[in-house]
Amino acid sequence: MKLITGDKLLMIGDSVTDVGRSFPVGEGGGEAPLGRGYVSYVDGLLKSIYPDLPIRVVNMGTSGHTERNLKARWQTDVLDLKPDWVSIMIGINDVWRQFDRPQMVEEHVYQEEYESTLDELVAITKPRVKGIVLMTPFFIEASKQDAMRLEMDQYGAIVRKTAEKHDALFVDTQQAFDAMTAHMYSAAIAWDRVHPNTAGHMALARAFLNALDFEWRRS
Repeated sequence: MKLITGDKLLMIGDSVTDVGRSFPVGEGGGEAPLGRGYVSYVDGLLKSIYPDLPIRVVNMGTSGHTERNLKARWQTDVLDLKPDWVSIMIGINDVWRQFDRPQMVEEHVYQEEYESTLDELVAITKPRVKGIVLMTPFFIEASKQDAMRLEMDQYGAIVRKTAEKHDALFVDTQQAFDAMTAHMYSAAIAWDRVHPNTAGHMALARAFLNALDFEWRRS
């Protein structure tokens, strides 16, 4: 596996990452400091299958945030915390606001800004960490002709392009959900096609850990 003993993994994003994590920093004591989503599953699986490699997981997701919000808090919420690895999953709200608030254009983060900002954040972070994991935004909708799904796929393509440019690890979360919607109705995974249930969050955790060469059968 790519993570080693003592690594600090910081995971940042929007509500799909947040899921009730502790503030101001998502770690430490309490009932669910890492929230109740894929970040907590990643942490649990690391601890249960790699107990000999104490790895520190920190959740810095914030509900409702777009990439523009991430940029504004990048220094305090990422760089100042000095992680060894950074995982970024952002873009759902960047696309969603264009559909649920079409008149509020000041909230929209269009593709050009999204790409340039992601490139900037990765570029300034890369020299300070061991590795970066870029996870695509997603829309849990089987029809690829759905308008929001079409747009989300474009943002996902930007994430892939950025990962290739900076030699970052890439996680295609949309592909993980497509494998599920081939057999399940989208509402059985996320009532609003955005906020996953337990099975959906487990799919995210699995896809993330696969990118890190996680050994599922390790004994």
